[in-house]
Amino acid sequence: MSNALCPCGTGQPLSACCGTFHDGAALPQTAEQLMRSRYAAFALQRIDYLRDTLWPAYQAGFDPFATAKWAADNHWVGLTILGKNSGGAKDRKGTVLFEARYLAGGSLQTHRENSLFKKKSGRWYYVEAVEET
Repeated sequence: MSNALCPCGTGQPLSACCGTFHDGAALPQTAEQLMRSRYAAFALQRIDYLRDTLWPAYQAGFDPFATAKWAADNHWVGLTILGKNSGGAKDRKGTVLFEARYLAGGSLQTHRENSLFKKKSGRWYYVEAVEET
């Protein structure tokens, strides 16, 4: 793993940040860490990680080819965490409101989402987008 900065925006090297999650050396301890690591997985095209961190009931419907194409067709330029509700190390669920910016077809796009995360057997998973409150 290189010393390049992690795409998730923490300012840390990938090897000391989301790379440890992508490689299975550690598990995210909070919903925000999982959110950041999933953004980095899109940027780095770690499609297996995106599937593995999706809520288990939804993994069978995951389309790795469409996800890989979408991840590769866009240039990921930044992630901003706008807010969070619960999702700490001792919580079982939480939400993270974020904006992911990417270039698609030469145009800057912003994907804003309030994501629901749940913990099962000590591991955080992305469940779905939820309404902003």
